[in-house]
Amino acid sequence: MNIIVVGCGKVGLTIAEQLIKEKHNVTIIDKNEKTLRRAVESIDVLGIQGNGAVLKTQGEAGIRQTDVLIAATDSDEINMLCCLLAKKEANCSTIARIRSPEYTDELAYLRDELNLGMVINPEMSAAREVERLLRFPSAMKIDSFSRGKLDLIRVRVPEESVLCGKQLKELPGLLDMNVLICVIERGKDVLIPSGISDIQAGDIISFIAKPADTKKVLHAIGINYTPVRSCIVVGGGRIAYYLARYVQETRLDIRLKIIDNDYDRCFQLSDEFPKASIVNGDGTDQELLLREGVENTDAFCSLTGFDEENIMLSLYAGKLTNARLITKINRLAFGNVIDEMSLGSVLYPRKIAADAVVQHVRALENSQGSNVETLYKIAEGRAEALEFRVGQDEKLVGHSFAELHFKPNVLVGAIVRGRQIITPRGSDKMLAGDRVIIITTNTGFNDLKDILA
Repeated sequence: MNIIVVGCGKVGLTIAEQLIKEKHNVTIIDKNEKTLRRAVESIDVLGIQGNGAVLKTQGEAGIRQTDVLIAATDSDEINMLCCLLAKKEANCSTIARIRSPEYTDELAYLRDELNLGMVINPEMSAAREVERLLRFPSAMKIDSFSRGKLDLIRVRVPEESVLCGKQLKELPGLLDMNVLICVIERGKDVLIPSGISDIQAGDIISFIAKPADTKKVLHAIGINYTPVRSCIVVGGGRIAYYLARYVQETRLDIRLKIIDNDYDRCFQLSDEFPKASIVNGDGTDQELLLREGVENTDAFCSLTGFDEENIMLSLYAGKLTNARLITKINRLAFGNVIDEMSLGSVLYPRKIAADAVVQHVRALENSQGSNVETLYKIAEGRAEALEFRVGQDEKLVGHSFAELHFKPNVLVGAIVRGRQIITPRGSDKMLAGDRVIIITTNTGFNDLKDILA
């Protein structure tokens, strides 16, 4: 597809990189010549210098031959204007980055009135992930499918776990519940397991389960589940704002404390979230952190705008306490080094946004049949979990899984049929209207048919 990305900041550049990996033709528009040159030199894109909210600039970028325009500048208003012009001029699909809390309650209205294909808010999505991690503090990552009917949980197997040394085919008898382990990460290897695959201490596994069963599964694996009752957040930016809002809306029983050095920001947060404790001070001050109870908190979130601060804060908190650590990282360049640090769950807001855009674009590529409805990058991007709605394809519908021939490294993780959740066996079949969860180390699946050999 031909895609224009307006704005090549952190989010725009990450989106462009992901789309190029998906084999799309990408053009970037940006006012800053130096920033644009770096982008063109680092990835295979065409660069156009100019204002993306000007029709002439969009015309130079080839708007009339464009399938999707993604506006990802730092200005919500410019992004909306870019999409409005593109829609009027080329009737292409449009995606706008809208992240200001002022627009939160109006997103549905803006999407409808501006005829946007999608709205992305990296900070809101990151806050939602933090909220899920606080609900299940033993998990490294949690993704949801089928509107919350299923969770994909990523955890590390402890030394004393009953799973250690066992093959997957032995697990139903051991766990006495319906759970499917769909990915095993062992060192640098990512395995889509079969029944004879074994589990070792220290492995990172991803499993699919109903939310109501997640606590029981964690307990059965040998992972202690202790609910989070208190959480310290350093950094009162947008992620902290949306997190406080989610905690307030979902009525989570969590005492939230937000530390920020901007007095006006603290005043705004305290006014909007009276149940949260807002502290005006330097979150990197060790004495302040000790005074505010870092040694006794159940969770600690480093959400400042500086990666170095977030890393040091999480390492410091990890030395003092066994608290659940959540660390925000903006730059992706040193991922291998970061993975080796004890930073708990690492949040990459721009990766979250890029994954959402890739999911949307894949669905647009195939407007008929079984499209991607949900997509998550898992195992640090080395595997994908995709949700498809089953269409009427005769190659797929009505055949047992034992009869179908799948590509290597493809696993059908679950079938959602109305309110019924099915852990598939060889005799199970897909029916039109089902939703199926596919786990694979292959990339680029746009249609459910792509799983067939």
